Amino acid sequence: MTENLPTCGVARFLILLDGPWATLIVRELLRGPMRFTELRDALPGISAHTLTHRLRRFERHGIVTRTVYAEIPPRVVYELTPLGSSLRHVLDAMNDWALSVPDTTFA
Repeated sequence: MTENLPTCGVARFLILLDGPWATLIVRELLRGPMRFTELRDALPGISAHTLTHRLRRFERHGIVTRTVYAEIPPRVVYELTPLGSSLRHVLDAMNDWALSVPDTTFA
């Protein structure tokens, strides 16, 4: 299945990182390679289905690699590609902006 992405960069970003879980998964993987259960434990509230769906989508678009180790039981590790790692600047900017918003805005 191929997915035609929009030509607009903002629209493309929103398609690739749809929903809050996608961004939070990237945030966790920026710390380094992780197994599925480590990711799920780091993201309380995420369902296994949602995590699997997002990781597969990231893999299709070259944001994440999935490495399966031939062990018993098999070990699967997810890691950001250089493209995925380049999202660090985006997440840092989002974090800086959000922390600049006064708490009174939400009162």
